[in-house]
Amino acid sequence: MSLTLTLDFQYTTSIEKLWSALTDSSKLAKWVVNIHTGQAMENDFKPVVGHHFQFRTQPTEWWDGIVDGEVLIVDEPNRLSYTWASGGEKHTVTWTLQDLGDGKVNLHLEQTGISNEPALNGAKYGWSKWCGELEKVLEQ
Repeated sequence: MSLTLTLDFQYTTSIEKLWSALTDSSKLAKWVVNIHTGQAMENDFKPVVGHHFQFRTQPTEWWDGIVDGEVLIVDEPNRLSYTWASGGEKHTVTWTLQDLGDGKVNLHLEQTGISNEPALNGAKYGWSKWCGELEKVLEQ
């Protein structure tokens, strides 16, 4: 059985600024942080189809601190998709950006291939926390 997580976030920003925060590795490091320690996760992300990347942070007793991914879709500034593999799970993450007008942008997350309810709940917690951090990056 495969589960899918879908979340929507609204930001007061431009679609270009939001796209940059999703695709620029230095900006990603500011909001994709270790949930347990708050430390930035080093990454070598590039918005290039076929690019293999890693996010790295301090390992814990539950996790090696590494996320492996491969970029699948780059449709600037509307859609970005990549694999997200960690802890024996491999998911596909797809971001869809929609300009709502009046300086507001909707960010839709779809994460597919989740194997069980605890993994789904963990992903929901993680992305919700990260997208709160993302809002701070967009305000800078």
